[in-house]
Amino acid sequence: MEPEGKIAVVTGAAGGIGGALVRELLARGAARVVATDINGEGVEALAAELDGVVARTLDVTDERATATLIEEVESSVGPIDLFFANAGVATGGGPEAGDDVWNLQWRVNVMSHVYASRALFPRWTERGAGHLITTASMAGLLTSLGDGVYSATKHAALGFAEWVAITYADKGIGVSCICPGAVDTAMLRAGGGGDADRASAVIGGGDVLAPSAAAVRILDQLAEDRFLILTHPEMHEFVVGKAENPERWIRGMARLWRRALALLAT
Repeated sequence: MEPEGKIAVVTGAAGGIGGALVRELLARGAARVVATDINGEGVEALAAELDGVVARTLDVTDERATATLIEEVESSVGPIDLFFANAGVATGGGPEAGDDVWNLQWRVNVMSHVYASRALFPRWTERGAGHLITTASMAGLLTSLGDGVYSATKHAALGFAEWVAITYADKGIGVSCICPGAVDTAMLRAGGGGDADRASAVIGGGDVLAPSAAAVRILDQLAEDRFLILTHPEMHEFVVGKAENPERWIRGMARLWRRALALLAT
């Protein structure tokens, strides 16, 4: 799926991977990119800077707002070819976290993908074309040390993406799922007191990658029509190791968590 001449929508586009995807889509010839975010000022700034960007404020947890956005884009901009369900949140915690924390991450990290699918798939099925690209995380393949809520919801996001990829494969709908490792975003830095490298060391996310570099890798793999898109392909070996020997993997991650707690205490 090459973006040239296509119309794309990107959620969570005010910064980080989302903003970088907007830029890279335009660099690869996308006709228009609809940049959406709950931070309306952020996407308006992007639209003021870049030709071809249409800015829209969107709360992805609001199903009606999502459906309205898709209807409005299809009628005023054109048929949506690519939809990047990229918005995400991470707040930390486990079973002790309040229901408000669990509910927010569930609605942003999982249900926003469901809401987009509900609005898009009937249109795409009729047209026999369309590509949904969801953002999960390496936490959805492995885990997220220190954030059980994030890990659980990202596992669910990956599971949903797998299901729709299988179920809609014969309807002309493509599905990809991005599982980023450590990318230098505000979300990553929040886990390390503002230090991206420290945060990556805590979670075991690999070398910290600039959002622009992550966007290049993502769109390169999308062009190959891959389902599972990794910003850090070297982490594939950890996924294999987990599958081959889950007990050893749990023990190893427990040791890593003990080291992470020591690092956070310094």
